[in-house]
Amino acid sequence: MGSIEITIEAMKTDSIKKYRPFPVVDLPDRTWPDHVISKAPIWCSVDLRDGNQALPVPMTVEEKLEMFDMLVRVGFREIEIGFPSASDTEFAFMRRLIDEDRIPGDVTVQVLVQTRRHLIERTFEAIKGARRVIVHIYNSTSTLQRRVTFGDASREDIKAIAVTGAEVVKELVPTVPETEIVLQYSPESFSDTELDFALECCEAVMDVWEPTPEKKIILNLPATVEWSTPNVHADQIEWMCRHLSRRDSVMVSLHTHNDRGTGVAATELGLLAGADRVEGTLFGNGERTGNLDIVIVALNMNSHGIETGLDFSDLSALREIYERTTRMTVPDRQPYAGELVFTAFSGSHQDAIKKGLDRRAKDSEERWGVPYLTIDPIDIGRSYEAIVRINSQSGKGGVAYILDQEHGFDLPKTMHPQVGKRVYDLADERREELSAAEVGKVFDEEFVNLSSPMALVDYELDHHQAERGEVACKAIISIDGKERAVEGIGNGPINAFVHALEENGLKDFTLTDYRSHAVRGGSSSEAAAYVQLRRDDGVILWGVGCDSSIEMAGVKALVCAWNLLRD
Repeated sequence: MGSIEITIEAMKTDSIKKYRPFPVVDLPDRTWPDHVISKAPIWCSVDLRDGNQALPVPMTVEEKLEMFDMLVRVGFREIEIGFPSASDTEFAFMRRLIDEDRIPGDVTVQVLVQTRRHLIERTFEAIKGARRVIVHIYNSTSTLQRRVTFGDASREDIKAIAVTGAEVVKELVPTVPETEIVLQYSPESFSDTELDFALECCEAVMDVWEPTPEKKIILNLPATVEWSTPNVHADQIEWMCRHLSRRDSVMVSLHTHNDRGTGVAATELGLLAGADRVEGTLFGNGERTGNLDIVIVALNMNSHGIETGLDFSDLSALREIYERTTRMTVPDRQPYAGELVFTAFSGSHQDAIKKGLDRRAKDSEERWGVPYLTIDPIDIGRSYEAIVRINSQSGKGGVAYILDQEHGFDLPKTMHPQVGKRVYDLADERREELSAAEVGKVFDEEFVNLSSPMALVDYELDHHQAERGEVACKAIISIDGKERAVEGIGNGPINAFVHALEENGLKDFTLTDYRSHAVRGGSSSEAAAYVQLRRDDGVILWGVGCDSSIEMAGVKALVCAWNLLRD
């Protein structure tokens, strides 16, 4: 055994040795940590290109048209629609957008193309007639790509590819006089490129394009593969922003991927570092572990009171279109969009959320402040009903919330433990979540109008037989199947019935609390009453009565509580 263990340990050590730490950026006077995001960037959706190329089954033209229309409705004003020189489908999609006048006047479409003449020429054929187009050229610049993909190509060779692409685009601009052309250049795999070389390539492209503050160039600095921690990415962006010779003529753009699971963080820190623009997809669709999820970044900003220009007020509808057209699914725990992200199973969380929502209901003008909810679910088209759900980890507050919101029962605070324990004990027995309907069923069967061992067969009030404003009651009760008549006098229907039970040796309790209300969301004639009894041995329990008569609801609640004390 000893030799096997040594071999396994050696294999583990060898597997670690093949990796290297990512180099940091020499930027001791970095400023981005002291900055605050105070405004939204320019957003560019790349769902139809970067997202689409990552799909096992790419979207059809009709599906892309539906997605494009949705992106416009959301508020994107820059949309990368594809790679029209790559296939007939992509070319046809571009032409459909233009020929059918589907591109709104304030929307700019973006097309991606490699820095090769015949592909750029084909791209210009595709965009002819469009009002404004971003032509996005790119070439890989990293040391790894230069060594592996391009067979040890020199830096000069790689820079020449970028320059040639910019020159061809500039040459072809006069062939589409009706179209405003904006050039975008990406030193592809920027995240793994020496900063001085990335800068050199960008400067060379700018020398060709000659941008001005009035006609800016977009320099996209993609974390094509996420190699480093987000702070290193921010250092890279700040370094580039500082060293660009014509910064006022440049729109610095981010395009992060999510290989390390920190694409959102890298983008947010990149904005702190000086970027002006963000490319990403809805729900983070993209190759490998995905692109930046623009929904998350935008709603993060919303949660800090920053207007983004993007409308996610019906996020569930957007999710439905996305899942249908891409055949991908949004995970249940995806921030904001996931099915369970606003759901609390924990008892303490449920109680805090309920208190926060109750307080908010009293003062809706107050700034948002509900524990565990960073934004108001209503703002993205989600309902409060799904926030609190019940399993064995749930607590009394969550059960009370469900009964209130879904079934209209406003349980007295001191009744929460009694009902909550029974419900989450049942969930524990079943080892599954209980639906709101199941919670209501448990409550109805075990706490409302219980008629065993005592059942109320008949009940009459006589307001004339008693004196001093009292009432008299005559009732027929059945205990364990045996009926008997009882009578009592009191200051109200419930008190009279208590005295009737006492006269018949059936009172071993003190009535300690009573309250009632109309059942919200139910029949307008239905009332709920709650009676709390303390048995002589100190046990305290609540019973619930429901009836069209508020008086009878109270009497039924008393009977129910009496029955519960027999358990």
